[in-house]
Amino acid sequence: MNRLTTSWADVELARFPEDPRDPLRAWDAADDYLLRHLAEAHPAWLPPGRQDPADAPAGTGSAGTAPAGTAPAGTVAVVGDRWGALVTSLARLRPVQITDSYLTREATRANLARNGVDASSVQLLTTRDTPPGRVDVLLVRVPKSLALLEDQLHRITPAVHPGTVVVGTGMVKEIHTSTLRLFERIIGPTRTSLAVRKARLVLATPDPDLPRTPSPWPHRYALPADAPGAVAGRTVVNHAGIFCADRLDVGTRFFLRHLPTGLAGSRVVDLGCGNGVVGLAVSLAAPDAELLLVDESYQAVASAEETFRTSAAPGTTAEFLVGDGLDGVPAGSVDVVLNNPPFHSHQATTDRTARRMFTGARHALRRGGELWVIGNRHLGYHVTLRRIFGNCDVVASDPKFVVLRATKR
Repeated sequence: MNRLTTSWADVELARFPEDPRDPLRAWDAADDYLLRHLAEAHPAWLPPGRQDPADAPAGTGSAGTAPAGTAPAGTVAVVGDRWGALVTSLARLRPVQITDSYLTREATRANLARNGVDASSVQLLTTRDTPPGRVDVLLVRVPKSLALLEDQLHRITPAVHPGTVVVGTGMVKEIHTSTLRLFERIIGPTRTSLAVRKARLVLATPDPDLPRTPSPWPHRYALPADAPGAVAGRTVVNHAGIFCADRLDVGTRFFLRHLPTGLAGSRVVDLGCGNGVVGLAVSLAAPDAELLLVDESYQAVASAEETFRTSAAPGTTAEFLVGDGLDGVPAGSVDVVLNNPPFHSHQATTDRTARRMFTGARHALRRGGELWVIGNRHLGYHVTLRRIFGNCDVVASDPKFVVLRATKR
């Protein structure tokens, strides 16, 4: 847990799920920069008592028409908040949060409660929900994926009007020329700020004369004819922000060549399912398998569901779940878990997510059940699996990837 102090509030924040051993903060310099910019540019929006009258521009504060504590008229939308730092700090403005991450939503709920904020003051939407009909202040935490940013801007721009305040934020390494061009093309004239503590702001002015075009997402493509197994030639659906939007990535291709056999009638989980290619392969090879596809990304689960609906054999079914790994899956109810764990949390490299996935898989597996993992060789997942399961076998490897199997005993 860590404290973020700005003119808006002093808030205690934590990532979700909370882990006192986690060294990563729930906010960074980009969040702080955006909050400080808003306080300087719009001091009348600050809570009463937190505005310095000497800093208030003419027409605001106690001598003007907009006293301190006057919230902006209309809707404040916060897109891409990482762990709820922005929404929690700005809770008095009753913002609408739009996120692709289940973990972000849960972190936001927890951080609001931690700071004594009534959660009903904040509207929590996902990237799959309909955005607000009108947005008067648009705050964008620039995501790692340019495609996700493109989709988000296309979806929310119809709600933007000439008077909308638009501010983006991100670390310097997250904001590129392509990022600014995207704001310019979809929102209007765009400039960037000076860097402060390796963070930048994106300042855009809505142009009502720009053509409003629909988002080009999702993308659809056919898997190549040489793809392993029955998935060859099948159509994959990728919503924005999902890894490898236009091709079968080499790691998944390698995993598909070495999936377990004999899954007929088994309860199988595709954990971190992405666009659902691995789950689709299981369904085609074992149509009577009970299949559950899980991801913490709303975009991913939507992709997997559409991929399955488009390309699975007629009459086959699967379950789809957005959630925190296998939380909520009954202990001992699963035969096989298939997992390609991420090794990034936004820009930070960490094995925390993988460890949680492995631990959750062990809890959900029946005795004798197996966790199959694909990963880059250098990540050393075999060490973590042996620590959690007490065993780990190498199923297959090449110079870059390794497929590992751990059995619950």
